[in-house]
Amino acid sequence: MKRFYVTTPIYYVNSKPHLGHVYTTLIADTLFRLKSQRGFDTFFLTGTDEHGQNIERAAAKNERPVKEHVDAIVAEFKSIFEKFNFCYSHWVRTTDDYHEEGAQELFRKVRDAGYIYKSHYEGWYCVGCAEFKEEMEAGKAPYCELHNREAERVSEESYFFKLSAFQDRLLKLYEERPDFIQPEVRRNEVISFVKSGLKDLSVSRVSVKWGIPLPDDPSHTMYVWFDALSNYITAIGYGNNKRSGFDNYWPANLQLVGKDIIRFHTVYWPAFLLAAGVEPPQKVYAHGMWLSGGRKMSKSLGNVININILLKHFSTDQIRYFCLREMVFGQDGDFTYEALIERCNADLAKGLGNLVSRTLKMVEKYCDSNLPAKPKAFLLTMPETAWHKEAIEVREVVLANRARFELEFSSYNFSRALEAVWEIIARVDKYISDNAPWKLAKDPSAREHLETVLYTVLEAIRFIAVLLVPILPDSALSVWKQVGLFSTPEEINPESLVWGELAEGITLGELKTLFPTIDKELTMSEIQKEESVEVTETTESKPTENREFLPLRPEITIDDFAKIDLRVAKVLEAERIPKADKLLKLIVDLGEEKPRQILAGIAQYYTPEQMVGRKIVIVANLEPRKLRGLESQGMLLAASIGEQGQPVLASFLEEVPIGARLK
Repeated sequence: MKRFYVTTPIYYVNSKPHLGHVYTTLIADTLFRLKSQRGFDTFFLTGTDEHGQNIERAAAKNERPVKEHVDAIVAEFKSIFEKFNFCYSHWVRTTDDYHEEGAQELFRKVRDAGYIYKSHYEGWYCVGCAEFKEEMEAGKAPYCELHNREAERVSEESYFFKLSAFQDRLLKLYEERPDFIQPEVRRNEVISFVKSGLKDLSVSRVSVKWGIPLPDDPSHTMYVWFDALSNYITAIGYGNNKRSGFDNYWPANLQLVGKDIIRFHTVYWPAFLLAAGVEPPQKVYAHGMWLSGGRKMSKSLGNVININILLKHFSTDQIRYFCLREMVFGQDGDFTYEALIERCNADLAKGLGNLVSRTLKMVEKYCDSNLPAKPKAFLLTMPETAWHKEAIEVREVVLANRARFELEFSSYNFSRALEAVWEIIARVDKYISDNAPWKLAKDPSAREHLETVLYTVLEAIRFIAVLLVPILPDSALSVWKQVGLFSTPEEINPESLVWGELAEGITLGELKTLFPTIDKELTMSEIQKEESVEVTETTESKPTENREFLPLRPEITIDDFAKIDLRVAKVLEAERIPKADKLLKLIVDLGEEKPRQILAGIAQYYTPEQMVGRKIVIVANLEPRKLRGLESQGMLLAASIGEQGQPVLASFLEEVPIGARLK
C-alpha cells in the first residue's frame, strides 16, 4: 500500500496559538485528507515543543510552575485545533516519556558514531531564536533583528555536535535530491548558507534545567532544537517501545515548516539523522508568512487575527478555502477580514453555493425531487443535436480539470488546484444559463433536453463534491446529502470516478443553503467592536506590576547624548535583499548632497512599498557597518514592542523638514 507521512513543526508553548499555527496545520490536514481519500496509508503528526529557557522564563513571568504553564498552553492549542476538526493521527509532546527516551537514544547513536564531543562553549545565544549567534564584531553582542534585542553571553561546559563534518554530505544531498528543500528560493538560501562554512554546534546546556537530561551525563540538558527535531521519529517509535510505525512511515514524505525555521530542518536535522545512520526526510517545504494589510501581524499594530473572533463569524470551511486559495503556497500572503468576506461571497456564496442551490431547486421543481434519467447523449458515439454535443463538452471540461486538480495538488500548488475546480463551476454556470432549463420546463417536447441539462449539471456537482472533500470537508458532505447520494464523498477516490454513473431516480435530501452571503458592513462592524472589547479587557485585567519593562541601560551624561546626531530622512527607494528575509535596503534623503544607503531589519514587518515616501528618524553619525556585503550608513530608530520585539518606526504627527535634527 502507498503511504504518506506528513508533519507540522511542533509548536513552541511560550505563547498562545495564532493564525500561523492554524495555517500550517490546515495544510497538513488537507494533504492528509487528500491522500487518505486516494487510498494511501496516512499518518499526520503535530504537537508541542515544551522545553527550553524561553519556556522557563514565560512560566516565571506568569508566576506558575513550568509544567502547569505548558499544560495550560497545550490545552489551548488542542481546543483551537479541535474547533477546526483537524484529523491529526498523533499529538506529540516533548515532555512525554517516550519522546525523552527516543531523543536520548538519537543522541546516544550520534555520540557513539563519534560526532559528539565535550568542550567549553563561550559565545552568544538568542533565547528567542534558541540559536547561537555568530559574533560580527569582537567583544560586541550580536543583535538579533528578529527579536530586536542583543544576544546573551553564555560561558559554560557543553557537548558539541560535529556539524562541520557534514558540509560536503549535505551539499551532496541537496544536489542529488533537488526537491528536498522547497520552494526553490529557500533551497538556494540553504545551499548558500552551507557553502559559507559550517561550525560545530553546541548541543547541551548546564544552565538550563527545563529540558531532557543527556544520557550518561544528567548534569547537562539537551539543546532544545536537538530535542524538538527528534519528535518526528520518536512519535512513530524511534528509540522507544511505547510508539510504533517508524519502519512503516519513515522517512517522512513531507515536513511542513515556516520559512523562519528552514535552516534547522534542512541543515541541523538531516545532519543529526545522517550521523545516527537514519535516512533524512523526503521533502521539507517552507511556507510563507501571513501578513495583514501588508504588515506582519502584531498586537502592537492591532492587526492580529483573533482565532476565536474568526471562528465566531466564519465557518471552518470558509477559513480553509480562503487560506488555500488566497496564499500561493511558499510565498507570503495577506489575511484581512475584508478579503476573507469578499472571497467567501464571490467564490463560495455566488459560486459553488449558488450552483448547488439553483440546480437542486430546479430538480425539486421540475422533477419532483427525483434525479432525472441518464441522457441518451452519454450513450451515443456521435451526439445527435447541438445540446447533446454541449453536454459532452461539459463532461470534457470536468474530466480535464479533474486531471489538472490532481496535478497541481501533487505539486502543492493549492491555489491553482482550486482554480481548476472553479473553472468547472464557471463552465457549468454558463451551461445552465445558455440552456435555460426554466424555459425548457414549459415545453413538453423539450423534456429530454431539460433532463439532459439537469443530469449533466448534477454529475458535475458530484465530481466537484468529491474533489473538494480535503478542502471543504463539511460542505462537500452537505452537498452529497442534499443530492441524496449514499455513503460519503470522502470514501470515493476521485481518480476512480466515471462520468455517467450518477444513478437515476434518487430522491433529493433536505435542501440547505451552503454559504449564506455575508453582510460585509455589518460583519466588519461587529468584528471591530469585539476586537476593541478584547483589547480593553486585556489592558484592564493586566496588573501594572506585570507589564514588561526592560532594564535601563547605564546612565549617560548630556555630553554623551550630544554625540548622537538624530536626523529626519525621507525614504526614496526600498527593496528586499536577496537571501536575507529580515533586511530591507533603504535609500534615504537626509538633505545631503547624495542620498544614503541604510540596511534595516524590518522586512518581516514592513514592505518596500510601505517605506517609500515615509519620513523616518536615523542615527546619522553612526560608524558605517557592513551586512551581507552591503554598507549601512546609519541606523533607523524604532520602538521594540511585545515578546517578539516587534519594531514600530518612530515618526511625526506634524510636518518636519528633511534633515531636521532631533534634540
